Amino acid sequence: MELVLKNVALTVEKLKIKGEILHDAERFQIDLGCDPEDLALHFNPRFHDDADGAVLVCNSKTGGCWGDEKREIDNPLQRGSDVKIMLKLSGDMFEVELPDGQEVQFPNRAGMDVITYIRITGDFKLTSFKIC
Repeated sequence: MELVLKNVALTVEKLKIKGEILHDAERFQIDLGCDPEDLALHFNPRFHDDADGAVLVCNSKTGGCWGDEKREIDNPLQRGSDVKIMLKLSGDMFEVELPDGQEVQFPNRAGMDVITYIRITGDFKLTSFKIC
């Protein structure tokens, strides 16, 4: 499954993403930025990471080069479950709200105040996508 939105213009808004994590999921990702080479937020839950097992990875990409990963080893997401994930850009920080109320924060390293590119891909069946 892959959803790609281009030429959108999101500012300080919320994205609500609902879907099902596949039963045999390895990983999925939600990317926000201006194109595939410039991502302000790369949110990447992994269910079988070589180093940490189930982990949430956040990163940014500038000019095609990845920054330093931020890894949260407390991944509450479960394979085969229905989830609602809320992403919010508030100035210099992204906030990702997970189904159990856990919140992951990631700095807006690129200083992007308008998101024009959104991609959701991987082992995830999207059922609802809402810009609030």
